Amino acid sequence: MTHSLLSRRAFLRRSAALSMAGVAAPLALNLSHMAEAAAAASPGDDYKALVCVFLQGGNDHANTLIPVDPAEHATYAAARGMLALPRDDLAATTLGPIASGRAVAMHPALLPLMAPWRDGRLAWLANIGPLVQPTSLADYRAARVPLPPRLFSHNDQQSVWQSGAPEGALSGWGGRAADAVLSGNSVAALTCINTAGQAVFLAGDTIVPYMLAPTGVPSLAALEGGLFGSAACEAAFRSLVTDTAQPHLLAGEHARIMARAIDVNARLRTALSGIATPSGFDTSTSLGLQLGMVARLMAAHATLGLRRQVFFVQLGGFDLHDNLRARHPELLAQVAAALAAFQTEVDRLGLADQVTSFTASDFGRTLTSNGDGSDHGWGGHHLMLGGAVQGGALYGTLPPAGLDGDHHVGQGRLLPTLAVQQLGAALARWFGVPSSELEQVVPGQRRFDASPLASLLSA
Repeated sequence: MTHSLLSRRAFLRRSAALSMAGVAAPLALNLSHMAEAAAAASPGDDYKALVCVFLQGGNDHANTLIPVDPAEHATYAAARGMLALPRDDLAATTLGPIASGRAVAMHPALLPLMAPWRDGRLAWLANIGPLVQPTSLADYRAARVPLPPRLFSHNDQQSVWQSGAPEGALSGWGGRAADAVLSGNSVAALTCINTAGQAVFLAGDTIVPYMLAPTGVPSLAALEGGLFGSAACEAAFRSLVTDTAQPHLLAGEHARIMARAIDVNARLRTALSGIATPSGFDTSTSLGLQLGMVARLMAAHATLGLRRQVFFVQLGGFDLHDNLRARHPELLAQVAAALAAFQTEVDRLGLADQVTSFTASDFGRTLTSNGDGSDHGWGGHHLMLGGAVQGGALYGTLPPAGLDGDHHVGQGRLLPTLAVQQLGAALARWFGVPSSELEQVVPGQRRFDASPLASLLSA
């Protein structure tokens, strides 16, 4: 896959930001996330946001959606062994006959998401994962089509999900989608916001993600009191690091980034000062804290002049080679509680139809057990949530309950029947990316049929 090389100016922006690593940690953190300001535009009612909820480590798909019909559940249980969930535990989260008459249930820990499912605002994507082109089991076995690079590797498959390329990719499809609609935002630096640390998903060819701690905007110690103990020293330092009239090209670009960093931090802190984390979030959990911050940022979008935003939040711990039966429910419960609270707050803000959230992960896992857990897989099941989602439905092809069929490449590892590119293209269209730019935003999407997800999102 070919990606645009960083422009000289983008390279200088990044290089200058990195050169400040020794000045002050909070300041340096934000310096690396400034992009060129775009033309101002009134947000009006045209705001849209994407929220990627990344389940780091590889979510166990087989205990996320579980077959309920007696014969299929028995086949599932025989393949899963001690990892299988009892059929009697699935009544409250059964989704009904949704795939060729087959009934499945969500994990009981996902019970808080039954309300949006019944309301038609939550959908499931069955057996989705990275592909290079449509691939059959015969294609896979005969090695006659290209496959995603370095399958089953954590770092590489995280990158492939988020960017379409292995570890080392320069941009992701979330960031490239933001590039395509950037002109609608007054503060370009706040277009892509990451509350979880580095992730290629939000990096564009132009836009650079803004990393924000879920606890709030950090103060700049060197400029806001305390570090020098002198207002005069602080003023002198500010003048020094923001002086753009310097003969050295890198130093001048560095100073421009510093000035923008200081300005954006101040504007964001002011915009959030009167917006508290809504009470519905459990801020003792990582995901609750992150999505609470995302909700606050969305509440401030009009003040900041933002019409399009992409957010990335993450919950780790899903690499459950052991202790899966005990730990997986705890993780899914955190996902369900945080997403349910987030959707409630989005509704309260009047943004129900303008915010779409979705889960993603390194990969699915093996249907077979290794004793106390499951191992690295390929395809998996993921959810989408929001007022624009045509929910109460499953999109894609649900794999067989056991180890037979054309969906398995070994140990119950799913060969994806939906490609990440299909999802990326559907979300990009909804986000406002012109059809002429879809291939640049989601390279390879034209190799796949758009019709399986054509009705997933309303305009």
